[in-house]
Order: sequence, then structure tokens, then C-alpha cells
Amino acid sequence: MALSTLNSASISGSCSRIGGIGTSPLSAARRRQGRILTGAGLALLPWLGYLAGTLPPAEAAAWVALDALEAAALLAAGTRLLRGDSRHRAPAAAAAVLLLADACLDLATAAPGAELATALAMAAGAELPLAGLSAWLASRRR
Repeated sequence: MALSTLNSASISGSCSRIGGIGTSPLSAARRRQGRILTGAGLALLPWLGYLAGTLPPAEAAAWVALDALEAAALLAAGTRLLRGDSRHRAPAAAAAVLLLADACLDLATAAPGAELATALAMAAGAELPLAGLSAWLASRRR
């Protein structure tokens, strides 16, 4: 009898939230943020092939591994956010750290000239804004 009472209280408590256990209703802003992260993760997939095909093998292994981890973290955070899953914070935190590291490494290893200009543009236009969004999402409770 006590077990059935405990279970019915748990079920009614979890069903009172829209979406069930660990989820919350999605605002338009959350949907947009989830789409941004998911889109960025998907955009990295063809980039991985480009890196693998154009860089020397030793360099390609390192850059492809870093960008593959970024893509995985962005896709996990974005899709969880789109589902209203509160477990988006850990992959968002990982994405923020990986994107920041990528921007720093790109800038540190770029040759002066066009390569450095490209690294600056990528850092300012994609990596750092995505890292900031990911860090902000990781730090918020909802």
C-alpha cells in the first residue's frame, strides 16, 4: 500500500510539468538557441571531411578529432535543448570549452597574412559567439 501511494505521488508530480520528467516547455528563444547549436554541429560534419582531405595526416588527425568533439557536443546540447531536456548543460559546457580552445589554437598556429585573417574571422564570427552561447546555456538552470 505504501509503495502504491509513493508511486502515485511521484507520477502525478512528474506529469504536472509539461513534457514529463526532465523536460520543460520550449520558448521561442530556446528553440532558436537549440537550432543554432544543432545547425552549427551539422555544419561541422562536411568540414571534417575537408580537413581530413586537405591537411597532412598528422595535423588532420588532431584537427579532425577536435572538430568532431565540438560537433558531438553541439549536436548533443542542441538536440537536448530542442527536446526541452534539462541535461543540455553538460554538453553545452563541453562545447564552450572546445570552441574556445579551437579559437585559441587556430590563432596561435596561423601564419601571418591570409591564414591569420581567416582564423580571426572564424574566431570572431563563429567560434567565440558559439562558445559564449554554449557557456551561457550551461550556466542557466532552465
